[in-house]
Amino acid sequence: MIQTLTPTVIISIIIGYFLVLIIISYFTSKDSDNNESFFLAGRQSPWYLVAFGMIGASLSGVTFISVPGWVGEVDAGTGRTQGFAYLQMVMGYLLGYVVIALVLLPLYYRLGLTSIYEFLEQRFGVYSYKIGAFYFLLSRVIGASFRLYLVAIVLQEFVMNSFGVPFPITVLTTIVLIWVYTFRGGIKTIVYTDTLQTLSMLTAVILTILGIGSALETDVSGLVDMISNSAYSQVFFFEGGWSDPYNFWKQFLAGALITIVMTGLDQDMMQKNLSCRSLGDAQKNMFSFSIVLFFANVLFLSLGALLYIYAMQVGIDIPESTDQLYPLIALQHLAPYIGILFIVGLIAAAYSSADSALTALTTSFCVDFLGFNKQEGKEVEQKRTRFYVHIGFSVLLLIVILIFNALNNDAVIKQLFTAAGYTYGPLLGLFTFGMFTNLKVREVLDLSSYGWAQNLPKPLQRVNLVVLVCFLAPVMAYFIDTFSADLLYGFEFGFLIIALNGFLTFLGLLAISYHDYEDQLVKHEPYQE
Repeated sequence: MIQTLTPTVIISIIIGYFLVLIIISYFTSKDSDNNESFFLAGRQSPWYLVAFGMIGASLSGVTFISVPGWVGEVDAGTGRTQGFAYLQMVMGYLLGYVVIALVLLPLYYRLGLTSIYEFLEQRFGVYSYKIGAFYFLLSRVIGASFRLYLVAIVLQEFVMNSFGVPFPITVLTTIVLIWVYTFRGGIKTIVYTDTLQTLSMLTAVILTILGIGSALETDVSGLVDMISNSAYSQVFFFEGGWSDPYNFWKQFLAGALITIVMTGLDQDMMQKNLSCRSLGDAQKNMFSFSIVLFFANVLFLSLGALLYIYAMQVGIDIPESTDQLYPLIALQHLAPYIGILFIVGLIAAAYSSADSALTALTTSFCVDFLGFNKQEGKEVEQKRTRFYVHIGFSVLLLIVILIFNALNNDAVIKQLFTAAGYTYGPLLGLFTFGMFTNLKVREVLDLSSYGWAQNLPKPLQRVNLVVLVCFLAPVMAYFIDTFSADLLYGFEFGFLIIALNGFLTFLGLLAISYHDYEDQLVKHEPYQE
C-alpha cells in the first residue's frame, strides 16, 4: 500500500479548486447580473464550450465513482459479470441525442422558450404546464441530492472524519460553495465552470488508467490486451431474451428513451442548449457532445475493468460497496498524483452536475411558477426574488441530503432515486401527446352542475384531470412493474419503465382529449393578403 495523501493535503486541493471556480464566476458574471444572463447567458454561449461542458454535467459523480464499480458486479439472477454491458445503453443514448437535435431543439428555438415547460402551457393550458414543471422540480431535487450525497459520503469517509467534522457541516460547506459561484452568473458561469470540470474529470480518468499501467509495468497496448482477455470485456448480450436485464435491445431502447426524457425534456440539460446563439449552433453542440460522451463512457468502463484487474493482481479485497473501489485504489494504492487527480475529478464530477441543477431549479421556479417572463419592468424586484429562490433551493438540497444520510440504508436511498425516475414518465407522455397529436385536453372537470356533487366542499367540485392522469400513470406503472415477471412470463421492464409510464400518461391524456375543430380551421385557413 502507498500512503498517498493526508487529509490536510486533500482539503487544500478542494479549497484551491473552488477558488478557481469562484475566480471564473467573478469574470463571467461581472457585466451580466440580470435575469436574461442568469437564465440563458444572453443566448450567446459558444456551442463548443457548451458541448464539452455538458459531458461533465451528464456524467456526474454517480458515473465517476459508480460506473467503474459496475464493471465487476455479478448479476444475482444470471451469475454473469456485468462487464461493458452499460455500453449498450450508451449506444441508445446516441439515438436519443439525434431525436433531441432534430425534433426537440427546433421546437424549443421556434417557440423562443426560456423554460421548456412553457410549451405545455401553449399546447394544453396552465395546469399541464404546472404539473410538467412540478415533476421536473421533484425529479431534479431528488436526483441532484442523491448525486451530491454519494460524493459527500466519500469525502466524509476519506477526509472529513480525520478532522472530526460532522457530515451536516461537510454537506453545508459544499452547498454554500456551489451557491457562491452560481448566484450571480447563473448559466453563463455554468457554461465555463462545466468546461473546467469536464476537463478535470476526464484528465483524472485518463491519468489513473496510465497510473495503473505504470504500476502493472505495461503500456497502453498491454492494458488493452488485459481488458480484452479479462472476464469484464463482454459488451453485447443477445442470448438471454427480454427477461435478461442486460439484453441488448432492452438496454438500447431504454438508453434512447432515458436520453430523450432525462436530457431532452429536462430543463437542466436543455437550458445550456438554449443559451447557444442559434438552433444550428445548438445542434452542432448536441451532435459533437454525444460523440465525445460515448468515448468518455468507454474510458470509464475501461478504468473499471483495470481497477478490478489491478485489485486481483496485488491482492486488494473488493469493497462490499463497489462505489468505494475507485477511491480506495486511487487514494491508498497508487502514486500520490493519482490521488490528487481523483479528488479533483470527484469534486468536478459532483459539482458539474449540482451547480447546473441548482441554476435550472431556480430558473424553472422563477419562470414556471413565479411568471418572470410575463412581468415587464420589474427587473430589480425579480433579481431580489431570484436571489432568495436560489438560497431556498440550496437549503432544500441540504435538507434532502441530510434525510438520505439519516435513512442510512443504501437500498432505500436507491429506491428513492429510482422513484424520481418515474416522474419523468408523465413528461414523456405530455410532450409526446402535445407534439404528435392535434388534440386538446380537458384540464378540469366541473362537477358543480351535478346534484350529488353540490354538497361536496368547493375544491372537490372541480377535478383536475391532467394532474390526476399524471399522478396515476407512475403509480400504475410501479404496480405493473412490480408484478410484471408473473404477468408477462418473466419479462421485467427495468429501465424501460419510462416507456410504460409515458405510454400510460399518453393513454390517460387521450381519454380526456377532444377535437377543437374551430381552432383547426383557423390554423389551416389559407393565407390572404
